[in-house]
Amino acid sequence: MKSTNLARLTPTGGVHGTKRVVVNQRQWRDKPLLKFEGQERYFKTGTEAVQIITDEAKRRDGDKKLYLEQFEAMMQSLTPVFDRAPRYAWLAKAFLEPERSIEFRVSFLDDSGSVRTHRGYRIQYSSTLGPYEGPLHFGVDVTSDKLKSCALGTCFANALNGSKLGGAAGGANFDPQRSSESEIQRFCQSYMSELSKYIGPSTDLPSIGQAVGRAEVGYLYGHFKRVSNLYSPHGSGLLWGGALPHPEAYGYSVVHFAKHALEERGETIEGKRCAITGSGKIALAVAERLIALGAIPLTFSDQSGHVYEPDGITEAKFQKVNAIKQERGARIGRYIIASTTAKYNDRKNIFDTPSVDIVFAAATSSEIDVAEAHKIADSGCKMVVDAAHAPTTPAAARVLKKLGVLHAPYKATLAAGVLLDNAEDITKTIDDITAKVYFDVSKTAIDYNARGDLNAGTNISSFLKIANLMDAHGAI
Repeated sequence: MKSTNLARLTPTGGVHGTKRVVVNQRQWRDKPLLKFEGQERYFKTGTEAVQIITDEAKRRDGDKKLYLEQFEAMMQSLTPVFDRAPRYAWLAKAFLEPERSIEFRVSFLDDSGSVRTHRGYRIQYSSTLGPYEGPLHFGVDVTSDKLKSCALGTCFANALNGSKLGGAAGGANFDPQRSSESEIQRFCQSYMSELSKYIGPSTDLPSIGQAVGRAEVGYLYGHFKRVSNLYSPHGSGLLWGGALPHPEAYGYSVVHFAKHALEERGETIEGKRCAITGSGKIALAVAERLIALGAIPLTFSDQSGHVYEPDGITEAKFQKVNAIKQERGARIGRYIIASTTAKYNDRKNIFDTPSVDIVFAAATSSEIDVAEAHKIADSGCKMVVDAAHAPTTPAAARVLKKLGVLHAPYKATLAAGVLLDNAEDITKTIDDITAKVYFDVSKTAIDYNARGDLNAGTNISSFLKIANLMDAHGAI
C-alpha cells in the first residue's frame, strides 16, 4: 500500500490501518487510561480521552489558569489523533507532568545594603528530543503557572523547528526595570548560583526571554563559568558564551511566518498595515523586519499606553523608538516628543486602531481575549500573529477562526528563533526554517481535516514528533 504523509505522522496505521491495527486499537481501548484512588477511566472516542486527561490536569493543577488553558487547548486539538490511533492517548498522558520542576530562593544585597529575596524557577518539561532549551523570564508577573505553560509551549515549538532540543522555561519574580545595573548583576549572579546545578551544554540551554537580554545573558554566563568551570565559544553554545548574537531572531521568525502564510493565500506582506502590541525585544524586531519587507507598522505599546502613527512608522521613526527603548525602563510615551504626527492613547485601546490588516501580539500572555477578538474581526483585520507567549487565549482563537480571521499560534511563529548562533545570513536562515514550519503545520492540518486551522496543525504535528520518539524511550 502506498505510504502517505498521514501514515508517516501516525506510523501505527493511521486512517488506513490494517485489520491487525484495528484489533490493536480495540485492545488499547480495553485498558484504563487513568487510575486514581481505585477508580478506572476508559474511553471509546478521542473526545472522551481528551476529557479524561484534561480532568486529571485540573485535579493536579487547578490553581494554574494559564497552564490549564493552554494544556486543554492542546489536548482538544489532538482529538482526531486519539480517534485514529488510541495508543497516543497514553503517550499524551505523560504531558500531565514536567520531567522536573525546580523552585528556589534567590537572595542578594541591594544598593541600600538590604537583603532582597525572590523566588527562582526552572521547569524542565521534556528532554525527549534532546537537551532542555527554553527562555528565562524576569518580572513581577513570573509565576510557576506562567512558566509551566511556557515550558510546555517550548517543547512543541522546538519539535517543529528540527532543533533536536527539548523544552524548558525558567526565571524569577524579579523586576529589572526597577533595579539598578549593579543590583541586576548581583541578582543574576545569585540566581545562577542555584540554577547552575541543573543546566549545562548537554543538559539544559537557557535562552532569552522577558526582561532577559544582552546584559542579563552576560551576567548569567559570567557567573555560570565561574562556578561550573564549563565554557562556551563566544557567540554560541550555552548562553552564547555571554555574547548574544541575534536578539532579533524571534521577531524576524514571527514576521517570516506571517509572510509565508500570506503568500500561500496569494497575498504579500508588502503594504500591509500592521498593529504591534508591546515594545520589547521581539516587538522592535518585528517592526524592523516589517519595514524591511515593505509593510507598514502603526503602533507600539507598553504598560503606560500606546503610540500610533496614522501614516506608519518609517525607518527614521523606528530608529527614534529603538533609541528610547534601549534605555532600561524607558516608556514608549516619550516618543510623542520626537514626533509631530504620533498619537498617544490608553494601552487597552490599541485594538481600536483603524485600517489594520495584521495584528502582531508581542506584549504579554492573554492580551487578546474574546472581547478583543471580536473587536479585531469587526475592524476588518484578516490575521492575528502571536509574537509572545500565548498572547491569544484559546477562547479568542476559536472566535477568530469562527469569524474568518487567520490566527498564527506562538508555538509555530517563534519556532525559528532558537536555531541562530552564528548564522551568517540570519534572514535567509529564518526564512528557510519558517517556510518548513509553516508548510509542515499547514499540511498536517489538512491531513487531519482541519484545513486552515494553524493551531490544530501546530499541536498535532509537534505532538506526534515528540510522542513517536517518547514511545521508544519507554515509561520514564
